Amino acid sequence: MRNSEETKKSVKEIYGEIALQESKVESGSCGCCEKDVFNIMADDYASLKGYLPEADLGLGCGLPTQLAKIKKGDCVVDLGSGAGNDCFIAQSETGKTGKVIGVDMTEAMIERARVNADKLNLNNVEFRLGEIENLPVSTNTADVVISNCVLNLVPDKQKAFEEIFRILKDGGHFSISDIVVEGNIPDEITRVAALYAGCVSGALQKEEYMSFVQVAGFTSISIQKEKLIYLPDELLLKYLSVEDVHAFRNSGVKILSITIYGEKKKDECCDKGTCCK
Repeated sequence: MRNSEETKKSVKEIYGEIALQESKVESGSCGCCEKDVFNIMADDYASLKGYLPEADLGLGCGLPTQLAKIKKGDCVVDLGSGAGNDCFIAQSETGKTGKVIGVDMTEAMIERARVNADKLNLNNVEFRLGEIENLPVSTNTADVVISNCVLNLVPDKQKAFEEIFRILKDGGHFSISDIVVEGNIPDEITRVAALYAGCVSGALQKEEYMSFVQVAGFTSISIQKEKLIYLPDELLLKYLSVEDVHAFRNSGVKILSITIYGEKKKDECCDKGTCCK
């Protein structure tokens, strides 16, 4: 079984290679290194304001910015910001009075994102190198936290959601797209590094994922969007026999892209301005 440091090293290597590629067609959805199954998870950003094709590496599994209720002047933090795609969409929502901070643990992604930001001449978007379990963001900073198909790659997911809670202001909220499963994925798939970085074999059971959000202290939790992800036979046959693929198809296992929303409740205070805690 892979430990957390081995997992991080594998993910960094794969995403570092993707960052150096010229287009999303060379990588594929969610970091999966299979060119022939590109876009099995990613949604289309092209119609959204702020879209920059060079920043779209096809690594997502949803459109969290579209559902994130971002307002003018908000401070938005994007976890696993990659080449900056969601950050630039978010900036178009916050406007010049807002701020967007992208965090990624891969140096090559940070460099690529900064180049893309320079192309757009943006002075209120910045990118910071760091890990989601230990965010380089001060407490009570963000109005909104977004993330697109990244948290399932984080070994300590409970710590990740606790960090999201920490950096959000009271009354702030998150909108996160991620991959979850219902049922048990075959071991042959979960052992494959490419599929781990491809957001499939790192995925949690849906109920377990939701429990991490609850334990971290969030309220008003809801699923904003849910869609079924279909893994094509040509991908599965690289890791499973024909018989195993048939059994997988009939197992009832579901791989889902979900966008989750949650709020950090404001402290309730007494009439005299003294907190009730």
